[in-house]
Amino acid sequence: MPVKHLLLIVLLVLSAGCAELKSLIPSFLRGGESREVIDENLTEAELYKLAQNDLNVENYTSAVAKLKALESRYPFGRYAEQSQLELIYAYHKNAEPEAARAAADRFIRLHPQHANVDYAYYLRGLSSFEQDRGLMTRFLPLDLTKRDPGAARDSFNDFSQLTSRFPQSRYAPDAKARMVYLRNLLAAGEIHVGYYYLRRKAYVAAANRGRYVVETMQGSPTVGDGLALMIESYQNMGLDDLADTSLHMLKTNYPDHPTLNGGRFTPVEGLPKYPWIAQKALAFIEDNSTAPPPPQNSASRDLDRQYQTAEQEISEDLLAPWQREQRQQAAAKEEEERSWWSRLTFGLFD
Repeated sequence: MPVKHLLLIVLLVLSAGCAELKSLIPSFLRGGESREVIDENLTEAELYKLAQNDLNVENYTSAVAKLKALESRYPFGRYAEQSQLELIYAYHKNAEPEAARAAADRFIRLHPQHANVDYAYYLRGLSSFEQDRGLMTRFLPLDLTKRDPGAARDSFNDFSQLTSRFPQSRYAPDAKARMVYLRNLLAAGEIHVGYYYLRRKAYVAAANRGRYVVETMQGSPTVGDGLALMIESYQNMGLDDLADTSLHMLKTNYPDHPTLNGGRFTPVEGLPKYPWIAQKALAFIEDNSTAPPPPQNSASRDLDRQYQTAEQEISEDLLAPWQREQRQQAAAKEEEERSWWSRLTFGLFD
């Protein structure tokens, strides 16, 4: 059997198993739904602290189980709202975008006036943004503009709500940057659909797709392609006036467009390609791959201080060997970071 035929068979088998592999990897790596037995005698503070420890060590499956237990056992407790917020984060980090969106929707519905409700909007949009981003998308040159735009459209709408309702939010700048990328992605998808209609000689539908891009997605690099799509569609329908108007707009705004040859419109064979979409996607993955943890409220900060104070007051004789070593390392690091003024004054003015 020729080598190229063997490679083709391997690729077909791998592509057929992608969906199954995607569903198996999370359950294999994370053990699926956590089966950890949570002590029913734990207080609210103890249960919340255990969930915090799981989040700190990135054991998100266990953190989800503890946060859900905390919410069910103490629905009106001191840490109820904070645990609901952190549950969104845990779901997102655990690669469960649908659950993260559902948790965000619930938090927004129950606490519309919460001080950190903007974080729920942001995580909801971020979960949709990364919903279609799998192993194949990250490492293979796939054309994202030809994929189902549903998740991208949901993400754009979520980020739009965030920026309109909370323009001063700390998450607004990142959301706006993602909206620009998503707008360009959706516009390119509309162009692909328009050319599909053009090949099927559905000229009215093709022209409508091009006009939609031109009218609603100004600033996108695909607006020129939308005008070209309108021109070709109108010419095929014999609507010369509309074609000439669109051609004038194309010449004025995009004189270097590939369809313009010496000022005359010449249809280009094949669909337009948008390599910048993949480049932008990789840039987002590399620069913004880590979702920020939820902001803490006063209750969680008080709990952290209480645990730190209690831990510092424990005698070294009662500590485990690894705890003594950890305390000694922290003391050594603190000593290294002391300024020369602190050393000179023996810490009297610290």
